[in-house]
Formats: sequence, C-alpha cells, structure tokens
Amino acid sequence: MTVDAHHHVWDLSVRDQDWIRGPELEPIRRSFTIADLEPQARPIGVDRTVLVQTVTVAEETPEFLALAEQNEIIAGVVGWTDLTSPDVADRLARLRELPGGSYLRGIRHQVQGEADPEWLLRPDVRRGLAAVAEAGLVYDLVVLPHQLPACVEAAASLPHLTFVLDHVGKPPIASGSLEPWASHLRALAALPNTACKLSGMVTEADRKNWRVEDLRPYAETVLDAFTPSRLMFGSDWPVCTLAASYADVWDTAVALTRGLGQDERHQVFEGTATRVYRL
Repeated sequence: MTVDAHHHVWDLSVRDQDWIRGPELEPIRRSFTIADLEPQARPIGVDRTVLVQTVTVAEETPEFLALAEQNEIIAGVVGWTDLTSPDVADRLARLRELPGGSYLRGIRHQVQGEADPEWLLRPDVRRGLAAVAEAGLVYDLVVLPHQLPACVEAAASLPHLTFVLDHVGKPPIASGSLEPWASHLRALAALPNTACKLSGMVTEADRKNWRVEDLRPYAETVLDAFTPSRLMFGSDWPVCTLAASYADVWDTAVALTRGLGQDERHQVFEGTATRVYRL
C-alpha cells in the first residue's frame, strides 16, 4: 500500500485556474478529475491520497472536502483559508462542519507567489498559523528557495505546528545548483516539527531532458536532512505531467530510494504521510 501525499484536481468548467498561463503550461490547461487519477495511481499500489489546494479561492476547499467524502481514495485534504483574517479559527471550524469536513488535514497558501520573502513572519500571518496549530491541522509550505529562511523562523516560533515542505522547496535542479537551497533546507530539517514531500522535482529539472541522476543530489540531500521518518512521497499530479507520467514519477521515486531499508521505504511511501496527516 502506498500514500500519494500530494496531488491536485481541477475543473475548468467550475472556475479558471489563473496560474495556468503560457505555452509551457498549455498541456495541463484542461480539467483533471479523480476518475482520471485512479487508473494511474491504483495499478502501482496507491490506495490513499492527499488532495492539495490549487487556488486561493475560499470555495475550493469545501468542494475538495465533498470530493473526499465521495471518493474512497482521498484520505485527506490540504485546503486554503485566509490566514490574515482575524477569524481564522472560526473559518476552520466551519470547514470542519461541512460535508466531508472530517477529511480536512491541513492548510496551504501560495507563499511562492508573495513578493515579501518574509510573508510568513507577518504578525497577522503568524496569528493565522497559530490558529491552524490550535485546530490540530498541518501547514504545507509551498515556497521558493529564497523564502526558506522565513520558513525556518516561522517553524521555530511555532513548535506545536507541523510544517510540511512541498516539492523539497523547489530547488533549481535545471541549473544543477545546490546552494544556498541545501543549507536553508538543512536548517529547516533541524527543527523537529517539520517534514518534507519527495515531490515536484521533475518539473524543476529540464522538463524535456531530465534524468534520474539529475535529481539524485537533491533527493540525497533531503533524505539525509529529514531522514525517511519525515519524508513522504507525492506525485504532484497532474502538474508532473509537464515532465513525466504518473508511472514515471513513481519509478523515479523508487529509484531514488532504492538504497533504503524496507522499513525506511515504508516510511517514505506510507508511514510518514499516514502519521503526519493522521490518515
């Protein structure tokens, strides 16, 4: 059994995905559903998934919760709410009262799109993050490498909140550079209330010409920093299809973790996500 700790769905007939712009993203400018995902995920043993926020629209999270209630494969939802709102706690409570509300496991904001590299450290945002912790939820970090120092400070200041780093912090794999990403990542991993997703690497590489060996230095850095007990597999489907099929992403993750023992592989592909997201 395997947990896919990070994937998306969207329906362009319901709302536009305004981030899908330009020729590079044209291949994913269509709707993607759970019915599209399951035939790719189940044959490789994925029996549970975490459905993750895509847009900063309040209506999306209730839709995802309803989807989780209707689809057995979805075991948890990472949704969105406005962290800067003074009534974050009430908003989270209302989400949990909705159909499928029991599937809410975490919150995410597109911090990577914020101009302020210290957005996470704003007093109103910290207040929101504290409310996420009080609600017993996890906070997913979708950030760029230069925003990692703020992640470190935020996680250190909120030891009761678990921070999960998406897509290994989006290192510049296409350029082959490790620093300063690696140093910042190690600083984050040094905090016990952090975890990381082994996800999103194929789209940070040269999307047309990447090889497993291009990803290995980054995967090894993450494995060493977080250890398998705080690392979890995520496909980042369907965004990953810009560079690789679902099966290719799976095979790559298996190749990058081949040196691990059986128990360690279990953590990466099932145990960590199950524990962190309480699936």
